[in-house]
Amino acid sequence: MTSPASSAALPLSSVYRHAGFVAFLAARLMAVFATQVQAVVVAWQVYDLTRQPLALAYVGLAQFLPMLLLLLPAGDLIDRRSRKPILAASWAVSALCSALLWWLAGHGAAGVAGIYAVLVLFGCTRAFSGPTLSSLLPQIVPRGQLAQAVAANSMLMRAASIGGPFIGGVLYALGGAALAYAVCLACFALGALLLARVAVAHAAPLAPALGTMRQRFGAGIRFIGSRPIILGTISLDLFAVLLGGVVALLPIYAHEVLHVGPQGLGALRSAMAIGEVGAGFYLSLRPFDRRVGRTMFVAVAVFGLANLVFSLSTLFWLSFAALMVAGASDMVSVYIRGALVQFSTPDEMRGRVNAVNMLFIGSSNELGEFRAGTSAGWLGAVPAAVVGGLCTLGVVGLWARAFPALRRVDRFEEAG
Repeated sequence: MTSPASSAALPLSSVYRHAGFVAFLAARLMAVFATQVQAVVVAWQVYDLTRQPLALAYVGLAQFLPMLLLLLPAGDLIDRRSRKPILAASWAVSALCSALLWWLAGHGAAGVAGIYAVLVLFGCTRAFSGPTLSSLLPQIVPRGQLAQAVAANSMLMRAASIGGPFIGGVLYALGGAALAYAVCLACFALGALLLARVAVAHAAPLAPALGTMRQRFGAGIRFIGSRPIILGTISLDLFAVLLGGVVALLPIYAHEVLHVGPQGLGALRSAMAIGEVGAGFYLSLRPFDRRVGRTMFVAVAVFGLANLVFSLSTLFWLSFAALMVAGASDMVSVYIRGALVQFSTPDEMRGRVNAVNMLFIGSSNELGEFRAGTSAGWLGAVPAAVVGGLCTLGVVGLWARAFPALRRVDRFEEAG
């Protein structure tokens, strides 16, 4: 999907020589690592204390609902205030959440209600930290290095998402929930401290706040609606993942189709992540900046085709390879989507636009798993996966016709 000429459009590894960006990556690595460790430990601890599967649903709900409710006002605040202090405050409150979980770790089943309360507070912090991170990045690196920075940032997040749960399980085995939460506390605090080394050198002057918060966010929604490139980009990702994702079906495939047991399930879950990290690492070193709109549609189509191959495969090696291809193509799509949204959005609007983007991404992941599970219940796992892959290909065709401006974008700069 890239050519040598397009890969050479940006200097190799230039963004990694940017001190402020390296500090930003280090700070975000700490926060993402802590979030992933905390997620796996909370889930294990709550289930261990209650032995009720429904209790795990409440773990996700306690974090998702406050994030959903606060994303819009958070986006408005991010556009009206300096972003680095907002992020530092969010991580400081996240560190407080880890401290409270550490204190509750010794309370047994009596502390489960307290755990849910802390998770509500943690969900509130994520409503601010997520859009702030995306909005702060263009203020740290020059515009010419932004696409490369997006790729490096996405790759790092995915790598931490792989290693965090594993290390969280090791920490829980070594010292219980208390040790794991203490490590999370230290990582969130270190992330907040590392932000002091991040220089914000490319921020536009803060514009005066006009009208009410509702009016300002309405302006953000209208801005997205008036920019086919932004609307097409985030809605393409929403519906492609919502209709075509197969992650929720992996346990069924491992048990009933591929007959590989829990070890095989673990390998299947890691296959997509391996593809994502590999593609993200390559793009962070060899970013491309030609035919980006067409490449995005091709990447999403490859994602749908790879999921279709997985859905029909009865061979473990072929299923593993298909998921790796799906992960790699998804990372290419994430790279282009992230860069297009950043290049298309003026700095004073990024908080609101990234809040909507985060809402779309969260909805596609959460609702996509629900869609896959219910479809498998109605149709069976294999037909549900086949239909999902076909729907993704259908979405690519429809969006290519509905958003010709997105399809015709050649360079990221043209989206501005």
